[in-house]
Amino acid sequence: MPETGALAAKPPEQWQLQPRGSLRRLLIGLLVIALLLFSAKRTEIDRMLLLSAEAAGSALGIGGPSQVADGVRRVSSSLWPPQLSERREVARIEGFDRKHLPLGSHLEQEQSLTRSLDPTTLQVQTQVVAREVLVQPLGYLWRVAGLMFETVEMALWGTLVALLMAFPLAYFGARDYAPHPLLHTLARGTSSLLRSIPDLVSALFLVLAFGFGPIAGVLALGAHSAGFLGKFFAESIENAERAPQDALRAAGARDLQVLRYAVWPAVLPSVIGQVQYILERNVRTATVIGIVGAGGIGQELKGRFEMFDFGHVATLLLAIFASVVLLEHLAGRLRARFI
Repeated sequence: MPETGALAAKPPEQWQLQPRGSLRRLLIGLLVIALLLFSAKRTEIDRMLLLSAEAAGSALGIGGPSQVADGVRRVSSSLWPPQLSERREVARIEGFDRKHLPLGSHLEQEQSLTRSLDPTTLQVQTQVVAREVLVQPLGYLWRVAGLMFETVEMALWGTLVALLMAFPLAYFGARDYAPHPLLHTLARGTSSLLRSIPDLVSALFLVLAFGFGPIAGVLALGAHSAGFLGKFFAESIENAERAPQDALRAAGARDLQVLRYAVWPAVLPSVIGQVQYILERNVRTATVIGIVGAGGIGQELKGRFEMFDFGHVATLLLAIFASVVLLEHLAGRLRARFI
């Protein structure tokens, strides 16, 4: 094979390898290091490393007290055991019927001390108040299961909304299938816009429009995820093998037929993987956007954190973890079946 370019102009004995380093590369490397050091100072990376080293030394018993280690121990001890039961005052339960108690529950009498100010003597008085409570040994666990189920539903519907939006974005965003360059640019720009707006910010505005509840969460998840899926699908279509597409076009097939018989079978494995990733991501994200009132388990998680009920927080985190693992297992089996 004949040589081309600069090497062809010189005999082989004069060929030389290009040096690995140069002054320009050295200066660029030094500039990058200087910018990283400057940024590390602004973002307190040095303090993070110092506190982490102190925590590691405290954990190994070779250092003094550590703020981070003490905080981790305190929170860890508060997280165990997870809260499973639920106790509710009977007087605050609307429509309570003591003849038809929930399955596995029972009534208890408990006493508590209350302090009040006597308006006559202006002295603080302590009184013993008796109240009747409904005890459900697994009541909080069932409540968390219901909230988690709602969160998974939000993630599922958000993913379906994203798919409905992503397919036209992918079709017009694929360079070879867009009917006009303007439509290609518009589709790609729409995908970028949807990706650039955080779903938490979308949820804030959608809560103002639709009110508190899962509707805002579903739409926020769907819009943000559609930006990712539209980009992923369009790139998968563009990267599909060209030979089968050219063969079908030569036989007179239209674009949709080419997509159906040449592109779709080739990109199906990657599409399933991308949808699986988005679904798992939406389950995790749905727990966060619930904090702003967009439904799901997020509001409960935020409230328990603010009240330092870390036993309840442990139950919520375990429920989220179990749901993500279960969905990953089911998605893996589904993917193995279709691929």
